[in-house]
Amino acid sequence: MRIHVLALNGVFDTGLSAVLDAFGMANWLAEMTGTSSLRFQVRVVGLRKTITTARGLSVPVTAAVRAQMPDAVVMPAISQLTPEPLLRALASSEVREAGALLRKWSGRGALSAAACVGTFVLAESALLDGEEATTTWWLAPLFRQRYPRVRLDESRIVVQSNAFVTAGAALSHMDLALALIRRASPELASLTAKYLAVDTRTSQAVYTISDHLAHSDPLVRQFERWARGRLAEGFSLDQAAAALATSKRTLARRMQSVLGKTPLAYFQDLRIEHAVHLLKTTHTSVDQIAAEVGYAEGVTLRTLLRRRLGRGVREIRQSL
Repeated sequence: MRIHVLALNGVFDTGLSAVLDAFGMANWLAEMTGTSSLRFQVRVVGLRKTITTARGLSVPVTAAVRAQMPDAVVMPAISQLTPEPLLRALASSEVREAGALLRKWSGRGALSAAACVGTFVLAESALLDGEEATTTWWLAPLFRQRYPRVRLDESRIVVQSNAFVTAGAALSHMDLALALIRRASPELASLTAKYLAVDTRTSQAVYTISDHLAHSDPLVRQFERWARGRLAEGFSLDQAAAALATSKRTLARRMQSVLGKTPLAYFQDLRIEHAVHLLKTTHTSVDQIAAEVGYAEGVTLRTLLRRRLGRGVREIRQSL
């Protein structure tokens, strides 16, 4: 399988290294287990002769325009972690050239993959329009506003379709690489993950800081503050709208456009977030915590934790 890692200037060092190391380990393990036919031919390609990483390292690359047609192309993150500098980077000629190249390769049948902020570069190409995708959780509001045609689910670590694979924040580069290895051989992917000591993760929700997302919009921020004071009491859209001096329609529309959630869904997220905090920082029983965040029984909280986070009470309390 021929894989091009398309690295732009300012590439996130850990992201680039994680992808290369995962495929390198997979190749070594394939050789060791006598399945060298699964070998991945990985090449770092770029739009210039060399690229400079976010930490100032110079990396020689193969000129993308002269590289052979890949089976898959991986777009690692560029190290722009806040909206304003990211938007400036997305307006650069390098990103426009990358988009044209991604469209060319995709049109010829290549799988397109991206992780973290690299998902923005892939989305700029318009290839993700109409597709499901994920991105780094703290930039999800910007992604949703900039690419409304993409069906974003930032709660997931990896989202896959036939032609596209996207992954979430920073260290999800490793999850992305393992997803591509798994397409060739589930057994090799599992072995690679064990050698790299990578746990199976499916959700970013456990890492998400809800008030960070809410602060991207004044009305959503006000709702978040109102909701946190009422977790044990229950949710009322009428009361929320009245407290914020807005209409129910305006509140619902703003929540959807910024967070991709209804007010009730976000209220439930805040309940789960607070419950996880209490599980990690206190010895309070699950039943008591459930009551504090508005659930009648501990079994309800246990079910929601497993469904939303993919983790149970014991796993959460052990993750201190």
